[in-house]
Amino acid sequence: MAAAFLPTFAVAGRQGWTPPVGSSERKAIVNTLRQEVKTLHDLDVRFVITHLKVMDDWAWIQARPQSPDGKNRYEDIAALLHKSNGAWRIREIPCSEPGNPDCLGDTDYFKRLQLRFPEAPREIFPEF
Repeated sequence: MAAAFLPTFAVAGRQGWTPPVGSSERKAIVNTLRQEVKTLHDLDVRFVITHLKVMDDWAWIQARPQSPDGKNRYEDIAALLHKSNGAWRIREIPCSEPGNPDCLGDTDYFKRLQLRFPEAPREIFPEF
């Protein structure tokens, strides 16, 4: 059985994967981003996740933060995370200013991001 499992895992790993809701991996990634929002903006939030992919200890997440009761919604957030020594750490949170070539909305943003973080696999990023 282990031999059958390994090739499937290897194929899924090359494609990137989305940790399932309730999994410890997903919770660790989301909690890292949640703590960053708390530190930067002093907000307690929950996220509606619109994109989450993981591969080779790298993750890209895009989410819509809102208050825990869902009444207040905040600006969308995205982040590149890297797992080191068993803990997820944020490596970059892109700006979202329209028309700014250094921000997430620019067509070449992910190309420039990969120049800064060449170890991050392309497969974790959304298609634009």
